[in-house]
Amino acid sequence: MPRSAASGRPPRGREDRGAARSPHGRPIASAILDAAFHRAHRASPHGAKGSDRNRRRALLKIVRSSAVVRRQLRLRSAPLTDEKLTEFQRRLVDRAFGVGARARALRRLKTAERRIEGLSREAERELHRAEGPERIAALVRALYGRIASHVHEVEPDLEALERVRRYLKERPTLDPATPTVVVAGFPNVGKSSLVARLSTARPKVADYPFTTLALEVGHADLGWDRSQILDTPGVLGRKSRRNPAEAEAEEAVEHAATVVLFVLDPSGSCGYSREEQEELARRWHAEYPGVPIIEVETKSDIGVSGSGRPAVSAKTGEGLADLKQRLEAALRRLRPATELPPLEPTTVEEAPGGGAG
Repeated sequence: MPRSAASGRPPRGREDRGAARSPHGRPIASAILDAAFHRAHRASPHGAKGSDRNRRRALLKIVRSSAVVRRQLRLRSAPLTDEKLTEFQRRLVDRAFGVGARARALRRLKTAERRIEGLSREAERELHRAEGPERIAALVRALYGRIASHVHEVEPDLEALERVRRYLKERPTLDPATPTVVVAGFPNVGKSSLVARLSTARPKVADYPFTTLALEVGHADLGWDRSQILDTPGVLGRKSRRNPAEAEAEEAVEHAATVVLFVLDPSGSCGYSREEQEELARRWHAEYPGVPIIEVETKSDIGVSGSGRPAVSAKTGEGLADLKQRLEAALRRLRPATELPPLEPTTVEEAPGGGAG
């Protein structure tokens, strides 16, 4: 989504188009400036008198106001840099807010931070030449105004990053070094119930479509010390009309999955035909050839299709032990081979009596 040519502002995310404010409901820029100027106002140099005291107090105001603002800008930027986000998180943000929107906002905050640091150094130099309390006070006021101008200029970027932060806070953090089983399929096929039986996750379960509106993660012992089980929103296989939840699910399949557990409901109680579900499974096998996909049928307490796929019931527990074994075997095949320790050099023990024969 491009920047507005008139304002130069970053676009708002498709997930959250409301204004992002500080925790107290005020504009973020105003909250940052109030904190900085309040801290600076409390500056009180000790041991100085007369004109020297005025100058030293002004220096403290210059240093503190600049430092607090720059620290606040860094605190709001640092958690959202490429180094702090996983590839999966970066792709989710790009899909939700537009490719490059986060990076542009980060760059603008970095530029503002650098310029404010320059203003502070310039004000310190001018302070040494300023004479009289009025001139010193005017210098500090001018600095405050220039700092405020830069911070208000990046208010749209502060809001954009706050929306990204809230978006990511509502989604699980996946450890890229831990194997991830992504549970996917059409809505209401029993994914969340199955995830609850396989892992520590406790997703909301109800008898209507699109119960799961966002990704949710649990953990399980599947032959590793710990495996991640990711519950995803239902997908309908619509290439051109995917909603944000469906897009997240397919992003998880493509970029987060070690193994995909594709869930089908052959009973038809989910509201979608077996043929529709199988068509999506075939498409994913073709589109994601590098990702192992295990197909499993749920609601076996209602009936089975006879297709030969493993059948389970989250309600009765039927077939769950066999499914776990299949997942363990799939993950074991993908686990990097552990290097064997080098063999100790062998020595030939001398026969009793010694001698070479």
